[in-house]
Amino acid sequence: MDQQDATTHFGYRDVPLGDKQTLVNDVFHSVASRYDLMNDLMSGGLHRLWKDATVTALDPPRSDAPFALLDVAGGTGDISFRAARTAGAGFHATVCDINGDMLEVGRNRALALGLDDRVDFIEGNAEDLPFADRKFDAYTIAFGIRNVPRVDQALKEAYRVLRPGSRFLCLEFSSVDMPGLDRIYDFYSFKVIPTLGRTVTGDAESYRYLVESIRRFPKPAAFAEMIAAAGFSRVSHRAMSGGIVALHSGWRL
Repeated sequence: MDQQDATTHFGYRDVPLGDKQTLVNDVFHSVASRYDLMNDLMSGGLHRLWKDATVTALDPPRSDAPFALLDVAGGTGDISFRAARTAGAGFHATVCDINGDMLEVGRNRALALGLDDRVDFIEGNAEDLPFADRKFDAYTIAFGIRNVPRVDQALKEAYRVLRPGSRFLCLEFSSVDMPGLDRIYDFYSFKVIPTLGRTVTGDAESYRYLVESIRRFPKPAAFAEMIAAAGFSRVSHRAMSGGIVALHSGWRL
């Protein structure tokens, strides 16, 4: 799907591209306070393993060497907190998210975990990051890029803010590639998850959108081409859990 089209698929509805960000914001404002609980319920806790794998791939230095991570669409801080616990004293993470409610949840979690001196939170748009060129040593985005209206623009911004030699990592839902599991996954996604959303957050429609947005996102090979088109080198992707998610990687050389 051309990211420059005048309209974009929001779930299974076609809406003007300019309206998508407003709709996405509404989704996350409504679920922010119970977002992490819903992640556990929806994935059976697997999201924790997927995020652990992302931080393992990131491999932040254990030394005192300075290392600046930009964690985009990371509102509640999961990736940044994991990386901060793993890394040495020179590590610092900046969580950048467009949704203030999600950021507030993240700030409260950072305080509770004693990580507020290593992780900060800034409101900003992935398509127009409020940071200087070549500022960061790594860029992560977990389960967020499919909600960006102009994915190609977000990828260009990721390339812009990374220093040469830095890594881009994107954890995103993907296409189930195991026969039989695909049918079970579809039933669970479209029948069970919206019901969980209604029960836990009082909002089934937001979770119906989140499920449908997965089906609209480019397949792994097509997304890899988009990452390369933004300027990244050594682009790769790795399927996990039968293709439910994929970890995409690229290097800013």
